[in-house]
Amino acid sequence: MFRKFYPKERINSTYQIDFEDWFQKGIRGFIFDIDNTLVMHGAPANEQAKQLFDQLRAIGLQFCLISNNQETRVKPFAQEVGAKFICNAHKPSKKNYEKAMEIMNTNVDSTIFVGDQLFTDVYGANRAKIYSILVNPIDKREEIQIVMKRKLESFVLFFYRKSKNS
Repeated sequence: MFRKFYPKERINSTYQIDFEDWFQKGIRGFIFDIDNTLVMHGAPANEQAKQLFDQLRAIGLQFCLISNNQETRVKPFAQEVGAKFICNAHKPSKKNYEKAMEIMNTNVDSTIFVGDQLFTDVYGANRAKIYSILVNPIDKREEIQIVMKRKLESFVLFFYRKSKNS
C-alpha cells in the first residue's frame, strides 16, 4: 500500500554517499533536492555543499538540482555550486525528473535521486523510475505544512523499516 513512497535506500546524510562507488557501478548523474537535503531550509550554499559539487565534478558525475521552490531561491544556490537546476518542479510530478535526466544526458539506469521528503521527493523519483535515496532532514525546525507531512511520513517509514527487517 505504501510501497510507492518507499525509497530504495535510506541514509543519514547526503554527505555520507559514496559517489565514487556509484560511479564505478555505472551511475552517471545525481538529481538533488536542496532544502534540508544539501543545506538547512532557505540557507545559501555552504562550504560543505560547494565541496560536494567539486567532488562530483572531479569524479565525472553530472548533477542537477530539482526544487519546488521558485527561481529566486534555486538559481542563486545553483550558481554557488555550479549546478544546472529546475525550479518550480511540481514534485512529485515525474515530468521534471525526466527533464533533469535529459539535461544531464542520463537515463533511469544511470541516475540517482537524493532528497529528504517521501511524498514529494521520493515519490516523484519512484514515479519516474529513478533509484531514490532518502536522507534525514538537516534541520528539524520546519514550516508547519512540512511538520504535518513529517508526521505522515513517520507512519509510512514505520512500515518501510518493518519491510526491511522481514
